[in-house]
Amino acid sequence: MYKHFFKRIFDFSAALVLFIVTLPLFVIITIILFFANKGKPFFIQGRPGLDEKAIKIIKFKTMADKMDSNGCLLPNHIRITKIGAIIRKFSLDELPQLISVLKGDLSFVGPRPLLFDYLPLYNAEQRKRHNVLPGITGRAQLNAKNIKSWQEKFENDIWYVNNLSFSVDFKIFLLSCLELLHGEGMSQVEKLPRFDGTN
Repeated sequence: MYKHFFKRIFDFSAALVLFIVTLPLFVIITIILFFANKGKPFFIQGRPGLDEKAIKIIKFKTMADKMDSNGCLLPNHIRITKIGAIIRKFSLDELPQLISVLKGDLSFVGPRPLLFDYLPLYNAEQRKRHNVLPGITGRAQLNAKNIKSWQEKFENDIWYVNNLSFSVDFKIFLLSCLELLHGEGMSQVEKLPRFDGTN
């Protein structure tokens, strides 16, 4: 009942309240990044969502589009801007994702949506991460400091899928908020080595 009904009610209600409360901050950051990023305040990218259906991820753009001599984007740590680093520290780059939660593309808690490129590499067990809505934060993000491989990340995601409940969601949501209050930001498990095993 919670998974198919009450979870969506909680997500929508909380996202609506947070969006209204943070709207002034949302507007200010948008204006700052509009000028800092030459008219591009947002980062938008397609990702697989529930049942692997395409959704759009929208975040504040915190990295410049700097490329090397071959026309390839430079590493993330080189492209991140000064204002972007501040925004990321407090996970303010995630604010636009409240819109995705309102639309029903995302939940507050769930496996973080990865790239479409990874789908062909999943085994049957790992594909279960798409049996629920992807989330802004999740169990893997909270345990990121202890996760050393993609396999461990997926184990955390599948554990969440198999144990989804109000109490699990509430605990992950609360701990994520505490991380934000300490200025730790959302842990980015995506910084691990490539899923195919190469660096």
